Amino acid sequence: MKIFLVGYMGSGKSTLGKQLANRLQFKFVDLDKTIEEKEGHELFDIFNKQGEAYFRGLEKKYLHETTALLEDAVIAVGGGTPCFYDNMSFMNKEGVTVYLKMDASSLAYRIFNGKGKRPLVDGKSEADLKVFVKDHLAEREDMYNDASIIVEALGFDAKKLDELASRLRAYSK
Repeated sequence: MKIFLVGYMGSGKSTLGKQLANRLQFKFVDLDKTIEEKEGHELFDIFNKQGEAYFRGLEKKYLHETTALLEDAVIAVGGGTPCFYDNMSFMNKEGVTVYLKMDASSLAYRIFNGKGKRPLVDGKSEADLKVFVKDHLAEREDMYNDASIIVEALGFDAKKLDELASRLRAYSK
């Protein structure tokens, strides 16, 4: 069984993905980290030097390669992954997609106060970031809503994690 975690940047896909994989005793894969390892460069550099179109092509390539190589896995994909090419329909066909839904204000707060460089929001002020996230999330929301399961990601605790794991186990039967 393959579980794909989708959602906007800052929604907790990597953090929750590790916990969920541990709970299910599955392998965890962060697609962004896979791209960095395979390409030998940070995403920020790939995105800024080669451009978004090139990056999105790599994203699709490694999504397909990674999916083909794994059996039981939780795969956290980048925030834009479901929104390009046929990636969302591919993930829905290959496994179960889980949308980690979160409001734009909470996402903007997490992104602004988080660690790491994010190419789409680099250098934005807090006010500009709030506007960008609100508009950008609105553009992507329809694609995210095509997920098999939608969960509220804010305040995700051990109880919610257990509930999600139970729902996912039901998919594999």
